[in-house]
Amino acid sequence: MKREYDFSKAVRGKFYQKGTKLRLPIYLDQKLQKQVERLAEKNGKAVGEMVNQIVRKEVEILEEFI
Repeated sequence: MKREYDFSKAVRGKFYQKGTKLRLPIYLDQKLQKQVERLAEKNGKAVGEMVNQIVRKEVEILEEFI
């Protein structure tokens, strides 16, 4: 690493895009991922679609108790 960096030609906010939403990656443990993959394959769905369905249902259940 250099002792000093020259930022005199830098542009503030060059890659900033107003209103952009951050999509968070979600990591499943290995055993759970295999279970979800099997369920998705069994139901003819993509893994992401299956995870969304599961999480959506869990949120509905949680909202009933809150």
